[in-house]
Amino acid sequence: MNSCIYNIKRGKDIQQADIKHLSAWKQWKIASSKLLKKVLNDVKELSSYLELWRHDIHSIEGKFGTGIQSYFVFLRFLVRLNFIIFILMFGFVTLPSILSKYGILNNSFAKIRLNNTESHCTVYIPSDNKGLVYFYTYLKDLLSGTGFLEVTSLFYGYYTVDTEWLDVLRYNLPLVYLLATFGYLALSLFWIIIGSVEGFKQNLVHDENQFQSYCNKVFAGWDFCITDLNAARLKHRSLQYELQTDLEEERLKRKIADRTMKEKLRIYSLRIVMNIIVIAILSGCFYSIYRATVFSQESSNLDNIDFQPNLIVQYLPSIVITLVNFIAPQIFSFLVRLEDYSPAFEIRLKLIRCVFMRLAGIGVLLFSLWSQISYCATDKCKACGYNYELYPCWESEVGQEMYKLMIFDFITIFAVTLFVDFPRKLLVTHWSCKPVQWCGLQEFGISDNVLDIIYGQTICWIGTFFSPLLPAIATIKYFIIFYIKKISLIHTCKPAARPVRASSSNFFFLLVLLIGLVFAFVPLGISIAHIPSSKACGPFRKFSTSWAVVPDTVLGLPTGLQQVLHGIASEAFAVPFFVVICLVMFYFIALARAHKRVVEQLREQLVMVRFDSLFCTPKVFFVVSVIRHAEE
Repeated sequence: MNSCIYNIKRGKDIQQADIKHLSAWKQWKIASSKLLKKVLNDVKELSSYLELWRHDIHSIEGKFGTGIQSYFVFLRFLVRLNFIIFILMFGFVTLPSILSKYGILNNSFAKIRLNNTESHCTVYIPSDNKGLVYFYTYLKDLLSGTGFLEVTSLFYGYYTVDTEWLDVLRYNLPLVYLLATFGYLALSLFWIIIGSVEGFKQNLVHDENQFQSYCNKVFAGWDFCITDLNAARLKHRSLQYELQTDLEEERLKRKIADRTMKEKLRIYSLRIVMNIIVIAILSGCFYSIYRATVFSQESSNLDNIDFQPNLIVQYLPSIVITLVNFIAPQIFSFLVRLEDYSPAFEIRLKLIRCVFMRLAGIGVLLFSLWSQISYCATDKCKACGYNYELYPCWESEVGQEMYKLMIFDFITIFAVTLFVDFPRKLLVTHWSCKPVQWCGLQEFGISDNVLDIIYGQTICWIGTFFSPLLPAIATIKYFIIFYIKKISLIHTCKPAARPVRASSSNFFFLLVLLIGLVFAFVPLGISIAHIPSSKACGPFRKFSTSWAVVPDTVLGLPTGLQQVLHGIASEAFAVPFFVVICLVMFYFIALARAHKRVVEQLREQLVMVRFDSLFCTPKVFFVVSVIRHAEE
């Protein structure tokens, strides 16, 4: 041991001596590099103290483990993402429209002129309340997005400006509107992929060597920089939960390995039956959503409905979807326990089933709306391309549905916490009745809570095109939900009996969120490229579809640039580009495999250090540094 320490010091002295023999320029470069690295580390450390909810999340980690902590980290991630999307949409779409309409800046703008469009297609009378209005009417409008909210910048129909001029600068709002939509989708995809890659690397490090994971936690898991007693307790509890998770997973692996053939047949047969039941439940849920949407759209256009029935009819799809989202996961939770999976896989399977149910529920809702929007039985309707009588501005109608889903989802989360979780806590604490004590305090359901925010985020991605300010509502919603869930966790929940690992949870949460984003591409792509745009509202009034603004803009460019863009969009460019991308991908895959083999060989050499003191040389420390660099 002493010889190893001596060799380390000797290696440092040799390194310092080598630096002295370098030129002044190289010495300055090395000193500048060290100084820059130190400054960056100080800035990073300072920014960590300014991080949102840093202390709250560390406290949750110590009291309830890293699995539940990963949910709150995920919630913080969505708050940041929605805030950036809001800044993007507000800065490029909403703000220029407001400045143009109110003439705040010394600029001019041109409203959209309609050519070769039937006059009956351009009639749009928003349901704005005029004259004496009762208070409950404002409340209904606030909850449903109709009335005074329909004519605000919250919805698509507000943006009727075609071109803005600021001196000689031309601002094409329809093109910017479409590019901003592609921008927030690309930003979300990029951000999720970066987070997924980090989580994937953590999974690889953990799954590669279970014994190494134990050693890291036992011998190198403690942070000796901790001086505060409360921080030390939180760190101690965090390590305890991690070790409990490792031991629980090892116990289940041994249990699975010891199963007999008879037990395996019984479990597999039971799982097949459970999946058939799940498919039947999903079919019933989808049909209920479809019938509720059709009934709501047909009944909401009647004028002789009172306030309360009208509000219920308008919210009927949201109510049915919320009931389905509340009841079906409870059934799935009961069924998945019978299938005898590990805690981590149990959460993943339940999450996949519930995500499919919720995302497909949104898809059924949109399909029902599109079937009503596209239904045309007369020549006048066919001339417009959509049902102009019921949906003169169908984009705002879709935006209102997404707005109602967002609001009702928040109301449901708040109501369940206030009227279910807290009364259950009071009953269990102050009533000694056996059935109540048998129910006990609830555990914090990670999969259910993650599912709620992924569902809300998918609604936000879809609805932002139809309601540009919806990300602002989502940001406020998730900000409030953080404190609702934190209070509920601390005061009404107990620690999970079966702990869950944070590294696998973070990666899987982002993977499911990526599925939600890919799902959002489908309805947005259909709305932009397939369904005719409204001729009575919005920035795409003079185009056949929203996508038509792109070829129209290209035609206004110089001839040389047009040819370049047409060449990029042609098969002659796409096929070689795809081949090059595949070659680059295969190269990186081969490089990763080569690095993995090198790391395995270096580890085999490093094992010899424990058996022979002759290996305790500077070469070994070089091998250690290479391994660490390869793993990073």
